[in-house]
Amino acid sequence: MPVVRIYVPLGRAGLEELASTGALAAGPGTPRTAYAVTSGLEAAAPGLDVEDLEYAAFSDAVEAAARLRSSRADRRVVAAADADPTWVSPRDGAPVSKVVVTAPLPLSRVASFHVDDEVTVGVDEEADELLWYDVTELDDVRSFFPG
Repeated sequence: MPVVRIYVPLGRAGLEELASTGALAAGPGTPRTAYAVTSGLEAAAPGLDVEDLEYAAFSDAVEAAARLRSSRADRRVVAAADADPTWVSPRDGAPVSKVVVTAPLPLSRVASFHVDDEVTVGVDEEADELLWYDVTELDDVRSFFPG
């Protein structure tokens, strides 16, 4: 089964939705922005291999996750997921990796979470400074957002 790796920026609400419903809502009336290797990204970065293109899409998701923080001290969180290609619709504009998820994304399709290290929260805004958490560690990731 073909899949598309997508990177979904999440805040507290998205993490709680995953934990309580087992999916992220998406579809008509519930747009869910994500980032992926798109034809636009490939055209904008000729010569990059798949890993570098995926890192570029991931970096765009990390930047979007920063905008979901309610305070600069909140951690950035990105979920990496394998979506069915029919669930993903590219969007024109910047960044060229931006896509819209058009169907609910089940937790079973999430591969991992990427989260700021407490030491670097609000200090280092580099995407490669995020820590990796397995999908089974959702409750651990949620614990970074007390209250």
